[in-house]
Parts: sequence; C-alpha cells; structure tokens
Amino acid sequence: MTRTLILLRRRLIGSIFVLLIVVIGTFLLLESAPGDAVDAYIASTGGDAGMIELLRHRWGLDQSALTRLANYLWALLHLDLGQSVTFSRPIREVILQRLPNTLLLMGSATAVSFGLGSALGIYAGARPGSFRDRFLSIGSLAVYAVPGFWLGLVLIIVFAVDLRWFPIGGIESLASGKTGLDRAMDIASHLVLPVSALGFIYLALYLRMMRAGMAEVWRQDFVLAARAKGLSRRRIVLAHVARNALLPLVTMLGLQSAQMLGGSVVIESVFSVPGLGRLAQEAVAARDTPLLLGIILTSAVLVVIINLLVDIAYTVLDPRVGASEASA
Repeated sequence: MTRTLILLRRRLIGSIFVLLIVVIGTFLLLESAPGDAVDAYIASTGGDAGMIELLRHRWGLDQSALTRLANYLWALLHLDLGQSVTFSRPIREVILQRLPNTLLLMGSATAVSFGLGSALGIYAGARPGSFRDRFLSIGSLAVYAVPGFWLGLVLIIVFAVDLRWFPIGGIESLASGKTGLDRAMDIASHLVLPVSALGFIYLALYLRMMRAGMAEVWRQDFVLAARAKGLSRRRIVLAHVARNALLPLVTMLGLQSAQMLGGSVVIESVFSVPGLGRLAQEAVAARDTPLLLGIILTSAVLVVIINLLVDIAYTVLDPRVGASEASA
C-alpha cells in the first residue's frame, strides 16, 4: 500500500505540469487560429461595427492574449472555467451536463473492447497456429482496418434503418417519461450501436496484443516447468500464460484512453450523442474558446485519471513495478 501511495504521489505531481502544458499549449494554438467568437456570432446574425466592439468588450476579447491567458490561469486556480459565450452559462455547468454521456459511452466501449478482446485473445493464443488462432487474427486485422465513422454508418443502416432493432441516435428517447429500470433499458438500447462502433476497433487491437503476448509467453522457461509438473493446459493458460501476457494490455489501456476519447468525438457526431464530443464540435463552430479550453482540460484530466488507475492495476499485477518506483 505504501509503494502504491508513493507511486500515485509522484504521478499526481507530474500530472500538474502536464495539465499546465496542455492549457497553455491549447490556448496558444487557439489564439493562432483565425477568427473568434464575435466573428462567428456576427457571421450568423449580422451586426455593425458598434455591436462588434461591444461584444468584444463584453466577452473580454479586446484584451491582449497574454492578459487573457493570465486571467484564465488565475480563474483555474479557483476552479472557475469561465463563461460560455455560446450557451451564456458557466462552462462547468455545461460540461457537467454532457460529461456523464461521454463517460457512459467510453466506459461501456472500454469494457467491451478490453474484456471481449482479451477473452478472444486468450482463446486464440491458447493454441498458437491453430485454425481458430488464424481465423481470429485475420478477422481482427480486418476489423481494425475499418474507420470508426464508416462502421457506425453501416451499423445505423443495417440495424437501425433496415432491421429497426435499435434507435438511430441519441442517448435516450425524448420526453418518454421512463424512470428506473425502463429508462436504463432505453439508454442501453441507444448505446448498443455507438458502443459497438467505438469498441470493436479497439477490441481487435486488444485481441491481437493478447494473442501475440501469449505466443511469446509460451516460450518461457516457467511455462515448460509448469508443463513438467503435470498441470492441466487450462490452468497453465489462465494462471500463467494469460496473466503474464495481460501486462502489455493494461499498459495499452492507458495509452489508448486518449485515442478513444478522441474517437468518441466522431462517434458522438455520427449517432447524435450529446456528450463532450458534440459539445467540442459546437464550440469549434461558434469559436467559443473558453468552452473549448474547458473541454480539452476536462479531457486531459480524464486521461490522467485513467492512467493513474492503470498504474494502480499494474502494481497489483506486477508488484515489481511499485517496488522499483518506491526505491527510485
């Protein structure tokens, strides 16, 4: 437990500097982009030079970039993300309203891809070179090559439009009045297609990694020793080979969290899921820099938290990691 706490403390200290770099880098990139919120607003509604000047003063865009960056960092110290010029509401409220949908989509897709991908990888790697191994390897490669948005559109056409098994989009039925278990089942039915589109791509990746890891572990001396002791093949696969091959997958789980969060932007747009992805799209269209900064910062915090959880899982699976970190 002490080694784990030392590891977490070091990771948290490093995460502060990472988040600071993310905020400053994102702010400078958005500043270098042409146009701002006033330009987007005037382009859609129209207005004269007086209105443009008034809006720039009201939204603080008449100040220098350095001044606005300093004010933003000072507000972050007080956990204030600012005001959205698009929704005329505090950014924290807007993000907290959309964040649960993204977490539900990402969590479900991660559980499906990691759980099912690992299981299929164990099934394929239990007998390297067999027909099932070759079939699953080729199938996973084909799935991994498919773009997520294209897979989402195909799933909509087949299962929502033609077969009508699932809803086309959204997170739940509008004004349905459902509560409790009925509402949970309604949300689950809406999530089947987007979770499949987002999770199947990473499922193929985890399958291939688990299969490759198991093929490597089979050659280790401790596996030969387990065979010599007369242990059953099932016990060798689950207790020795699969557990050691699982370590790279846990590492990849943390690395893929950022990519899955980026992939959810596309999937949320395809399936009209009101999450952070669609919110980011709306912020970009409206040139709402404070809102986009808040979304990116929230996404960075999510990635940091996921990687911290992965580090904890890694120390549980391999105690040598925690020991080396504590002694360093």
